[in-house]
Amino acid sequence: MTSTAKTATRSAFLAGFRDGAPFVFVAAPFSLLFGVVATDAGLTLAQAMGFSMLVIAGAAQFAAIQLMVENAGIAFVLLAALAVNLRMAMYSASLVPYLGAAPLWQRALIAYMNFDQTYVVSVARYEKDPGMSVPARVAYFLGVATPITPVWMAMTLVGILAGQAVPEAWSLDFIMPIMFLAMVAPMMKSPAHIAAAAMSICVALALAWMPSGTGLLIAAGAAMLTGALVEIWMERRGS
Repeated sequence: MTSTAKTATRSAFLAGFRDGAPFVFVAAPFSLLFGVVATDAGLTLAQAMGFSMLVIAGAAQFAAIQLMVENAGIAFVLLAALAVNLRMAMYSASLVPYLGAAPLWQRALIAYMNFDQTYVVSVARYEKDPGMSVPARVAYFLGVATPITPVWMAMTLVGILAGQAVPEAWSLDFIMPIMFLAMVAPMMKSPAHIAAAAMSICVALALAWMPSGTGLLIAAGAAMLTGALVEIWMERRGS
């Protein structure tokens, strides 16, 4: 790698770190809450920390913990967590055009750190700067993940150790919807995006009765189809 390429890669990493840093303020209380909930559910320190270190997916972790509290079978717990996290497969597929040429070990590391914040921020940057090299894209993605991932682990540990010391009145569960709004709102740049978002909201609300977040998966599919159809319609209208 030339010195120019190294400089570009380093700059991309620092830019990613800068863009990912604000999400620490939502990841910290969210992971703190998970630590408290995991302790209340009867998990040991090693089990709760292993959960956060292996999964790094708040929604799936909370869904699994809730089912464990309700004494659901292990197979159902795993299936529910998988269903909630299936959106990561969509994330991975959309990252292939940008990162598919990276070495295997880098793709494996990206797969481990591929969660909502890293995906949304990175894709927005890739779309904004299509001339980025693959090494720079990898560096940017890892830069976004660098401030968030350690905080997620550390605050989970704090939540486990604090346990009942965190008052219920704090109601930290409001963090999750605010975080998603902060990520999604800046990406509403075209009629296709707006139509997809509107469709996902309508379908998700209509299917809120479905178990373990499966309605969200259907809503995601409906949103993607809607966005694609609107884009096709706009292209035909412009031609």
